[in-house]
Amino acid sequence: MPNTRQPSELQGLTRVGPKVENALNRLGLYSCRDLLFHLPARYEDRTTRVEVAHLKPGIPQLLEGEITSQSVIPGRRMQAILTFEDISGAARIRLFHFSRAYLMTLKSAQSVRIFGEPRFNQGVTEFIHPEIAVFKGDPPPLDDTLTPIYPTTDGLSQPKLRDIIRQALAKGPDYYALEELLGTTQTSHRPALWDALVALHQPAKGLPPSPFIERLAFEELLAHRLLLLTRRDDYVRFQAPQLKTKAMATRTALLEQLPFHLTLAQQRVLNEIDQDLTHGHPMLRLLQGDVGSGKTLVAALVALPLIEAGFQAALMAPTELLSEQHAVQFSEWFRPLGIAVGWLTGSMKAQPRRIMLEQLKNGTCQMVIGTHALFQDEIVFKHLGLAIIDEQHRFGVAQRLLLREKGQSLTPHQLIMTATPIPRTLAMTHFADLDVSTIDELPPGRTPVETRVLSQARASEISERLDAQFDDGGQAYWVCTLIEETEQSVAEAAESRTEKLRLQLPHRRIGLVHGRMKADEKSQVMAAFADGNLDLLVATTVIEVGVNVPNANIMVIENPERLGLAQLHQLRGRVGRGARVSFCILLAGDAISQQSRERLNLVKDTNDGFVLAEADLRLRGPGDVTGTRQTGELSFRVANLADHADLLDEIAELAETIRRKHPDIRQQLIARWIGHEEHFAHV
Repeated sequence: MPNTRQPSELQGLTRVGPKVENALNRLGLYSCRDLLFHLPARYEDRTTRVEVAHLKPGIPQLLEGEITSQSVIPGRRMQAILTFEDISGAARIRLFHFSRAYLMTLKSAQSVRIFGEPRFNQGVTEFIHPEIAVFKGDPPPLDDTLTPIYPTTDGLSQPKLRDIIRQALAKGPDYYALEELLGTTQTSHRPALWDALVALHQPAKGLPPSPFIERLAFEELLAHRLLLLTRRDDYVRFQAPQLKTKAMATRTALLEQLPFHLTLAQQRVLNEIDQDLTHGHPMLRLLQGDVGSGKTLVAALVALPLIEAGFQAALMAPTELLSEQHAVQFSEWFRPLGIAVGWLTGSMKAQPRRIMLEQLKNGTCQMVIGTHALFQDEIVFKHLGLAIIDEQHRFGVAQRLLLREKGQSLTPHQLIMTATPIPRTLAMTHFADLDVSTIDELPPGRTPVETRVLSQARASEISERLDAQFDDGGQAYWVCTLIEETEQSVAEAAESRTEKLRLQLPHRRIGLVHGRMKADEKSQVMAAFADGNLDLLVATTVIEVGVNVPNANIMVIENPERLGLAQLHQLRGRVGRGARVSFCILLAGDAISQQSRERLNLVKDTNDGFVLAEADLRLRGPGDVTGTRQTGELSFRVANLADHADLLDEIAELAETIRRKHPDIRQQLIARWIGHEEHFAHV
């Protein structure tokens, strides 16, 4: 049967057949217009030639010369070894992916240009798979502009993708008739859209000037905000449990049994959430607060009126250890009120799991705590009214929205908690689909933690100081960043550190907990530490969130330079929960960079999580701070929050106008910057 399919617009470009088109489609590129908005991730400088004798290690450089010899080394991983020479000397080229035809092409070339990063291996200059351009005669003049490097995929080399995008640009602005989707207020003082695109794909000299970058960043940030607002609009169209009464007998009873009063910040946040629960659409609220600010108690108080009204509540935590701690805490609060609290994790044995599933289905379990196991299809609730997600950055939006289906006829309210304070710029970009409440006040009685940065060489001295603290009844954590020592790392592993500490402190009770232990083993060790039956707990960062041992007053963190500021602050928050004077000791390596030392000094100088969150954003970028690199959420092609934060207020105002009055423009902007509908459809 003949192929009657018409060639696509992309196949109308030179050297684009079905195979190349499939590769472009994998990048979300389906038309020439899509190619315009596939922007460079970075640039390389190929405007000057370097001779072999003057190469610098670790920097990609351009050389011109000839291939003077080649050989193929057989083996499990066949490789080709080429000799490249110019007037100053020779270098070795090593290829692992090649064909005989390609080697013949290199052999017949009169001259070549290679671009790559040299390394020096036992006195030999070597390139591993550099880009090689082959010439039959004299090479053409060097580029006079920087070379764009694009996000790509298998089967689509950088030279080929650059050529395809060059062809798309050559069609000119009249071919595309790009709509200026922004109003004149936003565009009158900024470059035209076409000029900005050309400037980024083909910068005239040096890097693209910032006005062109800002022009595209404005649109991109606007499109992302509109996407999140669209997700929210779609979500809140569903019906949710609606509280019509302020009668909250169980909440009053819980507050009366507490040995302290709520802070003003907790009361304010609780009022904001109560207001959400009186509406007929699902709440989508982010509750942020520093370590120890009392978010978990607020979550419990939010759940009570819904449970009282006949609904169930579920709390999802990122680890079994944290979910168990929450289960213990909620049981202490709720069981005296006659509310059944369950615990559900992936590692539960079959029989108790079957019982728990049945209790959720028939409604006898009113509050369940669990891990991502709560997402599973077999979990059926009778009347789920509230889903609480702890440590939101460990879960993607798609995972969170799956909980919507668990509500049967009604969509559950969602309360998303984080102890990693969200900088304002992130709240306006990555969390624009959520209302944000902030607990900005610590409960009275929290002891300030004194933080010190010391050399790793003083680890033995620190263990002696711990001994004196144990004599006074204190307890301590010792945090390592790895479980087992590896050849690639100088970090002390938790297991070897435990052995050393047991040799140094043979009369002390020392426990070990890490992520590879079975859940019941971890629980036993943590319970022993919480009950005061261990003096010292050696741990990996599994204790980062939620662990509450008020008697622990010292935290030692090895190789803290490996962790982000927010993570260090989280770990530090495990101490200072009681009346004892508390310390956090950061044991840094002697060879750390100046930037790492400055970061650690920031942790030393402030206990304010919001200050550290802003610094983390500035130093590491939003992907690391929010976890979006893991969850696959927003990433920007052009926009940089550090450079473009001043645009966000204007963008927020414009997004609201477009959302209400111009749905067609909203869809066009989302399609232009985020992709076709199948690429950004929400769950």
